[in-house]
Amino acid sequence: MKKSKKTEQKIFEVATQLFLEKGVDRTSVREIATKAGINLALMNYYFRSKENLFDTIFYELVKRNSEQIKNTLNSELPLEEKITKYCHEYIDMLIENPLLVSFVMSILHRSPEKISEIKVVQSLYSTDVFVNQLMNESMKGSVRKVDPAHFFVDMISLIAFPFAIQTLIMDKNKMKKDDFKKYMQERKKSVPELLIRSLRP
Repeated sequence: MKKSKKTEQKIFEVATQLFLEKGVDRTSVREIATKAGINLALMNYYFRSKENLFDTIFYELVKRNSEQIKNTLNSELPLEEKITKYCHEYIDMLIENPLLVSFVMSILHRSPEKISEIKVVQSLYSTDVFVNQLMNESMKGSVRKVDPAHFFVDMISLIAFPFAIQTLIMDKNKMKKDDFKKYMQERKKSVPELLIRSLRP
């Protein structure tokens, strides 16, 4: 049997939607197949298991959206400009793909060893170029001495954590989805400002 790209894409889209709405563990293969309008045997023919489907979706989402932010970290931009651009790009990426945060958390909770196996996820983390730039600027006295590992976790936490608790933020602030997007657009200004201030001597 020859695989159809159209059917494969339909499965991909339906599974992504269900994973986003219900979470990976509460979504069954049968439910994905039913909503995609195919039988269970065909579903298994394309992806063999929910785990394979999950890995495919995660890989594609990260690969599609992470290249630019990795390029930003590796660019020759001045440090403050780089931090600002990185925050903007990362927040924009998560506004468009809020599923990425829950996918990463799911992997960490369900099978943490997979993080090192899925090489593309490294593009969401720091790079040697960025680490060296922080250390060089610190040695020149342009910024205070910081541990790059701590600083990057600070940066990624300020960007990603609101998406991890999006439901709580929306509930406590009586927000709708568009309100939350506006809230995150506002954080594109406040987050880099906070990070840059924390680096000043």
